[in-house]
Amino acid sequence: MLTLLGNRTPMCDALSRRSFLRIGSLALGGLTLPQILKAEQASRNPASSKGIIMIFLPGGPPHQDMWDIKLDAPSEVRGEFVPIQTKVPGVDICEMFPKLASNADKLTFIRSIVGASGHHYAFQCLTGHHTANQPPGGWPALGSVLSKVYGPKDPAVPAYVGLSPKTRHVPWGDNGQPGFLGVAHAPFSPHGDGAADLVLNGISNDRLASRQQVLKSFDRFRRQVDQNGMMEGLDAFNQQAFGILTSSKLADALDLEQEPQAVRDRYGYGEDKLQFDGSTRLLTNFLKARRLIEAGVRCVSLSFSRWDWHGGNFTRARQDMPMLDQAVSALIEDLDGRGMLEDISVVVWGEFGRTPKINPQGGRDHWPRVSCAMLAGGGMKHGQVIGETNRLGEEPSKRPVHFQEVFATLYKSLGIDVDQLTLDDFQGRPRFLIDQNSHRPMPELIS
Repeated sequence: MLTLLGNRTPMCDALSRRSFLRIGSLALGGLTLPQILKAEQASRNPASSKGIIMIFLPGGPPHQDMWDIKLDAPSEVRGEFVPIQTKVPGVDICEMFPKLASNADKLTFIRSIVGASGHHYAFQCLTGHHTANQPPGGWPALGSVLSKVYGPKDPAVPAYVGLSPKTRHVPWGDNGQPGFLGVAHAPFSPHGDGAADLVLNGISNDRLASRQQVLKSFDRFRRQVDQNGMMEGLDAFNQQAFGILTSSKLADALDLEQEPQAVRDRYGYGEDKLQFDGSTRLLTNFLKARRLIEAGVRCVSLSFSRWDWHGGNFTRARQDMPMLDQAVSALIEDLDGRGMLEDISVVVWGEFGRTPKINPQGGRDHWPRVSCAMLAGGGMKHGQVIGETNRLGEEPSKRPVHFQEVFATLYKSLGIDVDQLTLDDFQGRPRFLIDQNSHRPMPELIS
């Protein structure tokens, strides 16, 4: 914890502390005048009202048992589920998703995701990139990009919040890394009981905000820190901590008791228990995500259960799929009913697909050659299926869609032009967010 104390002495350059505050304005938060002007410009930009909820399914969900049922395949491939008709004529999905089927006009099912690295991590679903051959500092997560480009909507609410818990397989609990954008743009992660620390206990706002106490230690601290970008990150953390502690907005957003019982029941509750080395089955996180977005968070990342089903694929599917169906459909309907779905994008996917052939343990193994995704909201054109796989679900037979194409599309829906925007890495080299040589926003979704 950083303790900040001070007194009334003048500064070494003969400026009074009152003058320092007047000149520095938001110095405590690390905001320079250009940053302030940039934030003001973003606040006038209609795109700055947009946001995204990223739902990661750790382990790799079985594409051929979700959105791409293969009735004509041999029994060792076909599996135990049958397709059901959705609200969109000609579009069928697995019988385990009846609620999503009734909302299919608001959804896009992608059956031909390619480009998976084959590794068990959330990184590619958060950045669009592999972990290999990263630029200095590493690729930033989409939420970190939104934090950098638009900044927070409200000083009391972080721009980026991660709800995924720490997992035994650490890469599955990744909420997103800021990469070369620096720690100032890392996700805020209120894990479990930590939410209780978001409110003041026995400390008045006046005492907490005492600028005279703050500035003495702030002056000393600046002299002790080098110029490697850490100061900016610490400044941002200070600003965020003061904003959070002096406002109830974030704590209120995480307090589901403020929601009507009928709404909580609609989302469901799930299970606050890690599934082996994977995530929890907490359906309440989906409601928290909506409340956080509504409170002003730009990006919320969360994970659900564990989908690495090398054995008992269909038993596990009958447990997890109906829960996912309930929570995601409640989220989509809730966003739509509140008039938010046009601005808020939702993506649901995992790191790769599963083998077409069912193994002797009744499971499916790793299959990076093709996987699936589901998108909603964001002002995109929904009510469709994009891509096809061959009869066995082995590989795309029509319209392969790369991870980076999905990210280019999401950035576009969030008001970011991936053809124009560059952000500097740790060596000061400007970087495009997407490979400019091969990946563009998907025309099927965005005109």
